[in-house]
Amino acid sequence: MSSEVLLERKNNVVTNGELQSSKLSSYETAMEKLSSLITRQRRGEKPPVPNKLERMSTYLQILGLEEDINRLNIIHVAGTKGKGSTCIFCEAILRECGFRTGVFTSPHLIDVRERFRIDGIDISEDKFLQHFWDCWKKLEEKATEQLPMPPLFQFLTILAFKIFISEQVDAAIIEVGLGGKEDSTNVIKEPTVCGITSLGMDHTEILGDTLGQIASHKAGIFKPNVPAFTVPQPPEAMDVILERAKELMVPLEVTEPFDFTQLKGLKLHLSGDHQFYNAALSVSLSRCWLQRTGNWEKKFPNDFQDSNLPDEFIRGLSTAHFSGRAQIVYDSSPSSDCSEVVSENCGGELIFYLDGAHSPESMEACGKWFSNVVRGYKIPSHSSVGVENNTVGSSENGHILHERKTFGQFDNSFRRILLFNCLDVRDPCILLPRLVNICASSGIHFSRALFVPSMSKYTKVTSGASVIPSDLGGIDLSWQFNLQRVWEKIMHGKAVTPSLENDFKISSKETLPPHEFLYDNVSNGFPSHNYSARSAVIPSLPLTIRWLRDCVKEHPSIRLQVLVTGSLHLVGDVLKLLKR
Repeated sequence: MSSEVLLERKNNVVTNGELQSSKLSSYETAMEKLSSLITRQRRGEKPPVPNKLERMSTYLQILGLEEDINRLNIIHVAGTKGKGSTCIFCEAILRECGFRTGVFTSPHLIDVRERFRIDGIDISEDKFLQHFWDCWKKLEEKATEQLPMPPLFQFLTILAFKIFISEQVDAAIIEVGLGGKEDSTNVIKEPTVCGITSLGMDHTEILGDTLGQIASHKAGIFKPNVPAFTVPQPPEAMDVILERAKELMVPLEVTEPFDFTQLKGLKLHLSGDHQFYNAALSVSLSRCWLQRTGNWEKKFPNDFQDSNLPDEFIRGLSTAHFSGRAQIVYDSSPSSDCSEVVSENCGGELIFYLDGAHSPESMEACGKWFSNVVRGYKIPSHSSVGVENNTVGSSENGHILHERKTFGQFDNSFRRILLFNCLDVRDPCILLPRLVNICASSGIHFSRALFVPSMSKYTKVTSGASVIPSDLGGIDLSWQFNLQRVWEKIMHGKAVTPSLENDFKISSKETLPPHEFLYDNVSNGFPSHNYSARSAVIPSLPLTIRWLRDCVKEHPSIRLQVLVTGSLHLVGDVLKLLKR
């Protein structure tokens, strides 16, 4: 057999040695096409798209998908907090029950393919490209001034339907992008069951500035006579949800927090007390899905009561994985730019705690989770070896992320560092105090805070293989300095001094603080530095990760616990850097 594998693409013939680069080029071309769909309005503004759902229906008709969507057996989930986690729980449960599953979530952290999971695994690059170009070419052929190419999220929603229909999934779990009533996913006319997770104040510039207005958008996914479930909500929100359910004759049930004793000694794989609400909702949604599709009696002829979960449900809840949500990554080679994400020989000198919290309510949940896990962290004793508990995720480039249990005596020598960024439509005067106060109430305090811009840009869709920018020229750090001023006021009751801000201007030769900045006032004899602030602005995320690793390398007796939060994009960027 010839050593050359021929691939015909745009009339070019390439050899086996060129195949990989050709595929990469095609994938990057697809990313460029997706980037061209990003609308240019300021983030947070309501996009001027008239009759969005009518257009969605037209796009689906062009692709011949409109009727097929109704045969997908969809679980449709809206909410402010936990809707992605609830979808992931549902997918894992139904997969453990033996069904072929598809789940669509947003946003992605590293690669756009994360949004489309088939049987619990990100869709392969080959299949993504196959379905992407099929959709793109057909929609581009029909594009006119009156019907332009769909904006990014609409296109990705359409692509999700195309993938799940083509891959013949038994169950499709669809997460609402924003709101519900006017969301692109609400083109779904006949879901099997609907769910609403916890509601809070988020995206108020689009959804309204009261819980009632926000609840009205979320309950917009309800369909006549289709069962729905929700979790306990604030009265203002619950009243609106109940009223909408009554109007549409929707059988609505409110689920109570999950009882951990139902897991028979296992644990939810998604950490945080808030996940007990998401788990309870996912159990109700999955049970209803099984009942309405006629599969409950087939799978479980001996009817299970609420207090006695089937083993398949328990396995799903205890293995579901969702990157960037209450995730812990042990950096095994802090001195190396290309370290593995985790290692059995990891000494725990540099540990990243990642959570994409970006609303007041989710920031509070993040603070509770971080406080609980760092208080319970045990350093490895000399006679014990770290035990990898459960494999919680993998990627095609061979990196495997693990949760790890270690045993030994509690150690309080850690320096807790906050690595933070958020969008300028968020209010750091609400987010940061909420985080600090929640942690402080548990006796957890941050030694330092680092404010850094994200690598991800809202004007470009990138892949896991995309080049990481290294040019620091022209970076606007005014928002990061604003975050620093808020932090210093929280810590000291006064704003950061102008002289300190000047020290970290991009034009300065010294863009990084000295390593002693982290260890000032440490009791083991590190020399103090004349910085009065407890924070720093660093101009790039790659520099920040490298600097943290170098700090640990230089002072190996000091351990760092770094909480990364404020933005899912920041969390995704950190994960991308740690995987390289």
